Amino acid sequence: MTKSLTAVVLGVLCLFLGTNVASQDAPARPNDPGQVVEKEGAAFIKAGKADGLSIALVRDGQVQFFNFGTVTRGKAQLPTKDTVYEIGSISKTFSSLLLAHALIENKATISDDMRRYLPGKYPNLQFQGTPVTLSNLVSTTSELPDNLPDLSELIKKTDPKKLLPLAVKLLSNYSSAAFFSDLHKVAPSEKPGTEPQHSNVAAVLVGTIVENIYRKPYQTLLAAYIERPLGMQSGVSSARTAQMATPYGEDGSPAPHYTPPYLLTAGGLRYSADDMARYTKAQLLAGDAALKLTQQPLWGDVDSLAVGFNWVIGETVDSQRHLSHSGGTFGFASFMDLYPDSHYGIVLLTNRSTRTTQGELQEMSDRIRQGIFGDPPALAALQQALSQRGYQNVDATVGQVSRQHPELHLSENYVNQWGYQLLQDGRAKDAVGVFEYNVVHHPKSWNAYDSFAEGLADAGDIERAKTNYQRSLDLNPQNAHAKQELAKLEKPGAAAPAPTQH
Repeated sequence: MTKSLTAVVLGVLCLFLGTNVASQDAPARPNDPGQVVEKEGAAFIKAGKADGLSIALVRDGQVQFFNFGTVTRGKAQLPTKDTVYEIGSISKTFSSLLLAHALIENKATISDDMRRYLPGKYPNLQFQGTPVTLSNLVSTTSELPDNLPDLSELIKKTDPKKLLPLAVKLLSNYSSAAFFSDLHKVAPSEKPGTEPQHSNVAAVLVGTIVENIYRKPYQTLLAAYIERPLGMQSGVSSARTAQMATPYGEDGSPAPHYTPPYLLTAGGLRYSADDMARYTKAQLLAGDAALKLTQQPLWGDVDSLAVGFNWVIGETVDSQRHLSHSGGTFGFASFMDLYPDSHYGIVLLTNRSTRTTQGELQEMSDRIRQGIFGDPPALAALQQALSQRGYQNVDATVGQVSRQHPELHLSENYVNQWGYQLLQDGRAKDAVGVFEYNVVHHPKSWNAYDSFAEGLADAGDIERAKTNYQRSLDLNPQNAHAKQELAKLEKPGAAAPAPTQH
């Protein structure tokens, strides 16, 4: 079982590896960036995953733009760097950056109880005496509900084909006053700071708090602190409506625009590839204190899962810093990757939104970076050593390679994904060696033991699989996957299940 990073934080699949997993024994050679992007973008459109696609690639301060498909189905109208897309939840990083400016200006403190900056009293916004702090809001650990109004009952009772129009109508008629009225009726589901989880409610509160701190509208602050300094166009103005791509939804039909005013700070900003390239360059340079602050982890650690000011943060296999975020609205999807140490970043914008689009954009981003940079020397050395020695003692092999390449960094998530790739390739015994490396280095991780058990079961070692599923349950009694698989293995004549990834 793998804990999918952006699924946890953003509600979409994002395995956040930074480079291809080490089960590939032949390192790829770097290629011309333009050729790599052109190949991937064209394949994305040809596969029918979107109608239009714009990509901004930033490397060493230089920007390249790539456009594919069409802005409107049925028309041969290629997007340009000025075509406007809804960026969805990437908007949250803008709101968080505004809060970072307030912190740098000593107008607030990151550990402050957020209720200090809200109108009215909210005794309900705490868990057993622990309040929600500003840090909890921007690190996605507020433990507040995902949405207000709560759409869960509507989703359960409504025909999926009729759901979108009803949801759009409900959200469009929902005011900020209604939001703050309903806010009195909710509370953190557990102690703030426990686990990252997607929450538009938290992001709406960040926008409100910034407005209350500065006593200025969000749009004014966005323009003053981010857009004008970076040379970006307005992300809230209707002046560029004619330049917007046509949005398409899950079933491929035209989708409504994402316009609920109270959700602006959570996912309502609209930018072009040119705008986002400027934002990417600023993030890579991190030339002021506020930008630097937003890239620091507030929760977790980079070896498993870390979150900054709405950025998912980690390190690549060669110890390069990696920040990531994705977004999706009714008819648009986006993905953004930053590698500040490599002076490299990429933004992908498309006018299609399905349950898989954001994850597919992330996968394309990974392939593009792999194609441009190839495998780092540390990974190439590890691949060669494992090919020669096998996977029976991965820990010793990693130790040897690390002496020659001290930059080698194998995070828990990277190793976990590597093991699952080996399982999918039919290399169960090799996968067991990789998963075992993880439990040795992360003995308190229920997830590592769960994956190790799954590998053992697939390799036919049922008794050890049961032992390690039990170990995972000892660490996390709520691990439903371990309970389910252990029950299967306890049955007489149990066979190993097909490898899955959770």
